[in-house]
Amino acid sequence: MNVGEELPQAAPARGHALAATGVTVAYDGVDVVHEASLELAPGRVTVLVGPNGSGKSTLLRTVARLQRARSATLTLDGGTDGFALSPREFSRQVALLTQGRPTPSGLTVRDVVEFGRYPHRGRWGRSDPGGREAVDRALGMTGVAELAERGAEHLSGGQLQRVWLAGCLAQETGVLLLDEPTTYLDLRYQVELLDLIRDLADDHAIAVGVVLHDLDQAAAVADRIVLLRAGRVIADGEPGDVLTPERLTDTYGIRIEVSTDPLTGRLRTRAIGRHHTRRTPDGVRVLDADRDSVSAHRGAGRDEGDRAPGYGAGAGDSVRVSTSTTA
Repeated sequence: MNVGEELPQAAPARGHALAATGVTVAYDGVDVVHEASLELAPGRVTVLVGPNGSGKSTLLRTVARLQRARSATLTLDGGTDGFALSPREFSRQVALLTQGRPTPSGLTVRDVVEFGRYPHRGRWGRSDPGGREAVDRALGMTGVAELAERGAEHLSGGQLQRVWLAGCLAQETGVLLLDEPTTYLDLRYQVELLDLIRDLADDHAIAVGVVLHDLDQAAAVADRIVLLRAGRVIADGEPGDVLTPERLTDTYGIRIEVSTDPLTGRLRTRAIGRHHTRRTPDGVRVLDADRDSVSAHRGAGRDEGDRAPGYGAGAGDSVRVSTSTTA
């Protein structure tokens, strides 16, 4: 899977979409997701973000029917009740790439990807006229075609992650759900995987829902972002409307600045921790970007509005931050 490489043509998308409303999930009698909603549209990438424990993976797994909901409605394309379908019928419409899948033993890469064809096989798994072509296409799209005959147990974590994704693509669904798919991938394959996700939506009208931890990656790939905190959806909309400094700082409990990349026009975020500041001779802490202009901060304008308590300060320290955007 090379940057700029033209993707093999996938099967035409069938326009499936998904809408979940009123999703409440409980563990041991305690609600961990509260009345959440998630809508996935054809040709659009929706990214779920939020701190650890915010419920984003639980919401995704519930929508994929791997986690039982205390209450929820799930509607697929055409008004179909997603909870009423058989596992085989549901898997023809929705594919899920989960975290932490076990390493297959005694199977080749092709064998693993062929598991994605299960929903399309006839009784006893004998008839699947388009199976070989679908598997070859999925292997090519994820850049693992050259590994097709290699034993899956001999792959690196990143290679195996791409093989599991190939199995999802071989499933040929209209909805694709991915739970932290960039885990275990090096930087190149993280970028290429996000490019592939974007291509699946743009070129094949797949409705994509993905959980990501990296806010910059989310902003780069998403048409829509759903931000969760403590099991509740607190914002849902376009990246620029959801990823604001105030909202992110409040949600993650650490100062987060948001700026626009001058080259790409994309949003980028920066968390400001205690090592992003330096102490000046008079005991004032300033951001690295402000060291050249520190004299402007001395003696004048030290009002409470310029202070950010708790960001790298010890007891009695005075903390000052720039009012300008930092890169």
